[in-house]
Parts: sequence; structure tokens; C-alpha cells
Amino acid sequence: MIKNHAKIKNNMLNILVIISIVLIVATLLVMAANKSPIKAYQAFLFGIFGTLNGFVEIFVKSTPLIFAGLGIAVAFKSGFFNIGAEGQLYMGAIGAAATSIFLTGVPGPLRLILSIIVAFVFGGLWALIPGILKVKFNISEIITTIMFNYIAINITALVVRGVLKEPGEYLPQSPMIEKAARLPELLPPTRLHAGFLIALLMVFFMWFIMHKTTIGYELHVVGLNKNAAKCTGISVMKNIIISAFLSGGLAGLAGMGEVLGIQFRLLDGISGGNGYTAILVALLGFNHPIGVLVSAIGFAALQVGSNTMQRQLGIPASIILIILGLVVLLILAKDMFFKERKITINTVKEGGE
Repeated sequence: MIKNHAKIKNNMLNILVIISIVLIVATLLVMAANKSPIKAYQAFLFGIFGTLNGFVEIFVKSTPLIFAGLGIAVAFKSGFFNIGAEGQLYMGAIGAAATSIFLTGVPGPLRLILSIIVAFVFGGLWALIPGILKVKFNISEIITTIMFNYIAINITALVVRGVLKEPGEYLPQSPMIEKAARLPELLPPTRLHAGFLIALLMVFFMWFIMHKTTIGYELHVVGLNKNAAKCTGISVMKNIIISAFLSGGLAGLAGMGEVLGIQFRLLDGISGGNGYTAILVALLGFNHPIGVLVSAIGFAALQVGSNTMQRQLGIPASIILIILGLVVLLILAKDMFFKERKITINTVKEGGE
């Protein structure tokens, strides 16, 4: 009991130290831009809490980050380092758009369900290829998933100028998706859509899978030690393939949400880098579904607040990216510090014995 209390106390202290450092650096960056830190923080908070639309926008922007962040988290947990959520998002977007556009004879609600399923499958298959290359030929998934990002982005650019291009339009975009086949709006006239509820459902689903099932246990063991997993009869190949498909499928749902909930059509560059940002979201969430949810909402709040600062005061929104990078470095530095400290203490104890 005392040990747990001390651990909680240390974690709270670490969080307070990190927040203090971040606030100091953020203040210095705002001052470097020749702006008032007080006015900057006022604009930041107003952007988040000042209007209903601004507050709700947090959940809109967090939706693709939750989907893709969950995908990356489940892959990282199994030792499959998926850096390809961006490409898997694009493939999911293609699948959702193609299903909605070509199956016009299917009733809207059923077409919506099919679009969600196809988006998951498209994203999952796109991640499955690097997974197979890893387990069959030991080819680095980091390299292959990054390469697959560029392939998927260019496939999207090709189809919106070809087979999915809106007839009679010169812009690279697909036809508008019928309202009946879109994700329902939750709070008109804001942009909040049912994709956020699906994302919350996926958080619970992945938490259940990872912490309450045999599949989750095996994925975790494979991620910790592949040789130990083999010795206990756990198939490393099977579990990496499962994690790759789940990971890509979840990222594909992020693309589905952008097509059916926000843009209502497939666009060239529809992601806006959400697949890359989701890597930070997963790391900051410690690859835990609940952590991913909190991290995604927090990052979205930073985006909304920083955009308001930029509009009102002319402060570059890119400051937030610097802050996020700093947070990641501080977390990694903290983990390394305590790891080295633990090793040192154990060494001293062994020497004393």
C-alpha cells in the first residue's frame, strides 16, 4: 500500500515537472515571436472553451487520431513497428469512398455499414503486406510501412484523377457522397459526427481485446520477448499478422471518418498528416487504449487552441509541434533516467552483498 502510494506520488511529481518545463518553454517561444504570453494563453483558452463550435471541434479533430493511434498502439504492443498509419488511412478512405460511390443501388444505412467494413479491410490488408514481409523474409516493417505510405498517397492521387474523379470537374476529387450514406451528424450545425462514437467504441473494444482476451495476452508476450513466446507455444507469425491487420484496419477507419463524416468525398491529401501525428498520440498514450483516447483529445485541444492563437495574434501554430516534441523527449528522458537509476541501485545492492 505504501509502495503504491509512493509510486503515485512520484508519477504526479513527474507530471508536474514536465508541465512546468513545457509552460516555461511555451512562454519563451511566444516571447520569441514578439507576442504577449498572457494574451496568447487567453486566446488559446478562448479557442478551446470560448465557443461551442470550438469546443466540439476538439472531438472532431481527435476522431482520426483515436482510430489511427489505437492502430499504432496495438502494433507497437506486439513488437510490430507500424509507421504506415498514414498510408493505411488513405487506403481506408479509398475503400469507403469507392463503396459509397459505386453501390448506389444499396440503401444508404446498409451502404454506410459496408463502407465502414471495406475501409477496415482495405487498411488492414495494406498493413498486412509489410506484416507478411516481416515474418516471412525478416524485412524491416519500419522501412516497408513508410514506403507503403507514399504508394497509398499516390494511389489516392491517381484514383481521384481517374476512376473516382467527379465527372465534369477539373479538381482532383470524387463525387459527393449521398447524405443517406454518410455518418450521421451528432450536434448540428457543428461538424461532430457519429465517427467519434465509433472511435469511443473502438477504444473499449481494443481495451477488452488487449487486456481481457487470450489474443491480447499473446500479442503482449510476443511484443515483450519473441523467443520466450516461441518457448511457450505462442505463434509469433500468427500474432504479428493479427496485430498488423488490426492496426491497419483501425487506421483505415480514420480515413473512413474523414470521407463519410467531414469531407463527404475523397480528396487528394485528405489526411492532413493524421497518420503521422497518431504515432505521437500512441507514444504519449503509452500504447494503452485509454491513454490513446486522452492523448488524442489533448492533442486536438492543442490544435484548436493554437489555431485560434494564430488567427487572433499571428502566433505560428507550429509552436505546438515544438511543444509536442519536447513532451515526447521529456517522457523518454524520464523513463531512461529511472531505468538507469534502477540499474545503478541494483548494481550497488549486488556489490554490497
